[in-house]
Amino acid sequence: MIRMAALFALSGVAILADTRPAPRVVELPGKSPLVTIRLVFTTGAASDPSDQPGLAHLTAELLGGGGTKDRTYKQILDAMYPMATSVSVYSDKEMTTFVGDTHVDNLDRFYAIMRDMVLNPGWRADDFTRVRDDAVNELRVSLRGNNDEELGKEELYNIIYSGRPYGHENLGTVTALNKMTVADLRDFYQRHYTQANLIIGLAGGYPPDFAARVKKDFASLPAGEPDAFSFAAPAKIERNRATLIDKDTRSVAWSLGFPIDVKRGDPDFAALLVMQSWLGQHRASSGRLFQRMREVRGLNYGDYAYIEYFPRGMYQFEPAPNLGRHQQIFQIWVRPVEPPNAGFALRLALFELNRLVKDGMTQQDFESTRSFLGKYVNVLMKTKSAELGYAIDSVYYGIPDYNEYVKTSLAKLTLADVNRAIRKHLRADRLQIVGVTKDAEKLKAELTGDAATPIHYNSPKPHDILDEDKIVEKWPLNLSAADVTVVPVDSVFEN
Repeated sequence: MIRMAALFALSGVAILADTRPAPRVVELPGKSPLVTIRLVFTTGAASDPSDQPGLAHLTAELLGGGGTKDRTYKQILDAMYPMATSVSVYSDKEMTTFVGDTHVDNLDRFYAIMRDMVLNPGWRADDFTRVRDDAVNELRVSLRGNNDEELGKEELYNIIYSGRPYGHENLGTVTALNKMTVADLRDFYQRHYTQANLIIGLAGGYPPDFAARVKKDFASLPAGEPDAFSFAAPAKIERNRATLIDKDTRSVAWSLGFPIDVKRGDPDFAALLVMQSWLGQHRASSGRLFQRMREVRGLNYGDYAYIEYFPRGMYQFEPAPNLGRHQQIFQIWVRPVEPPNAGFALRLALFELNRLVKDGMTQQDFESTRSFLGKYVNVLMKTKSAELGYAIDSVYYGIPDYNEYVKTSLAKLTLADVNRAIRKHLRADRLQIVGVTKDAEKLKAELTGDAATPIHYNSPKPHDILDEDKIVEKWPLNLSAADVTVVPVDSVFEN
């Protein structure tokens, strides 16, 4: 067998590839006694059959949360407990990831279990019932009932990609999940868990022969063909549209956005990364939206912007790796907003977006944001597991090591590049808007009526802010009654 080794010299990431469709291996060897194993299968919800949304997710959950042929799930948990470790799994549109960390002294025992979880699943009926019920509860209780942020963000994606492979929640729908069988999961596993879809990631102080052993073990998977992700562009948004999810909740959550034709590796990615950070760096108080909406006006908790999918944002400060997508959207997230100020908050977000598109960024904005990002990318690699995940993503996108890719791109970037990319890819109209709110019909009337929606303050504000408020409260939303759809929360992700 002929082996070719490609080395990213700047990062020390070795990627081994065979002439046949064997598992790819990404290595970050080191001296740490902690060893990380990432098994990334380039398959996910985008490969779900149209009548079985959630099949990829449920398959992954049964592998990561079920027994093997030789061990029950309880026996797996009992074996891992003394090692203080576990195997976690998460799936997205194009990637399904299994992650495990263990001390090198326990590596052989831990790896034997993790390997069998993926290669020799038990397919037990009781495990299946448990993970299926967990998925249903995640949709109905965790997502719809307890997390307005994720609810609005996920429904925004579903609407934008309606009728396309991205057009359903990764978890699927309640109706589809309740119809699935163990046989459905086994069939998905046999078709998509292949060598062609697998990227093996190893990091830490593992023995010299460990990578070869892992690769040999996983060569037992069918050779297969890579999942093909060649998607038509999402439908054009011809005018502003809004969906209001009617829910008994205390605040209003806004998510709004539109598709962008930019991903990692594209010429304008770094420019939009600068724009995103300046406009609304996640969980940072420096962003323009945060400053104008929270700091100056006290409207809400957080206001952020994204050019890549960023789930579970309320639980983490940095994005997770291994969520690779070949289609992305630009998105603004605004929540929680007190109901009397909901209309004003939406108008202010559009007002600021319009100002960005019209005026762009200043030289000072550009320089300070570029400097911040050059350091922030190091934060993304603060753990070896995260660094390994980003290295795998770089293989998937066909770019160099992400840290060097971003820094090199930023060094070449100019303010003119950023403002040109803003004008090319952003807009302040033809948006899809999703709101999670109580009394949705009342809010619909406010958004589609002619009356202003002023902000209600609890303390005095400077005159310049009050003058700007007079403009914002009448900022055109361009929404007619026909453009706004009200849906009950119990119907979302149900069918």
